[in-house]
Amino acid sequence: MPGRKDPITPLGAVVGGIAAGAAGIVSMDAVRYLRQRREGTEQSPLSWEFAPVRSWEDAPDPGKVAKRVLEGFLQREIPDRWAWLISTVMHWGYGSAWGSAYGVLVGSLRKAGPLYGLPFGALVWISGYLVLPEAGLYKPIAEYDAKTLGRDLSAHLAFGAGTGAAFWLLTELR
Repeated sequence: MPGRKDPITPLGAVVGGIAAGAAGIVSMDAVRYLRQRREGTEQSPLSWEFAPVRSWEDAPDPGKVAKRVLEGFLQREIPDRWAWLISTVMHWGYGSAWGSAYGVLVGSLRKAGPLYGLPFGALVWISGYLVLPEAGLYKPIAEYDAKTLGRDLSAHLAFGAGTGAAFWLLTELR
């Protein structure tokens, strides 16, 4: 590619994007954890990150999406005992999958920039408010108050910033 002395391969872009997406998840979860600390939680970061999910009713939205997909595919109900594992894998897998898309997109540019992650984070954020109401997991975006949307957007911007910075570092260090 003109302008880049050592272009990244498509496989390198995907793998680097997956790793960058994991870094983005850490960034997003750090923002959410610090909010919880300010609100009084005394859990350690690891016990907060991997807190037990005892039922599907308590599962985070990524876990509920995975449950719905798995039940549709398997044609049987997924028991509550799987809520924690599936929710955790889905949380990290979803962020890493978005990261792989970021890697392919930004890896095709002449130069990766760490700030490219911010609009990417906003894209991930708005996609949830477009898709999840259709799945019955979110209300339409207009039904949320500005504080809720702002908190969620800022966490997704942290995801994007972490993903963008990590991918940029990975491409600069190779």
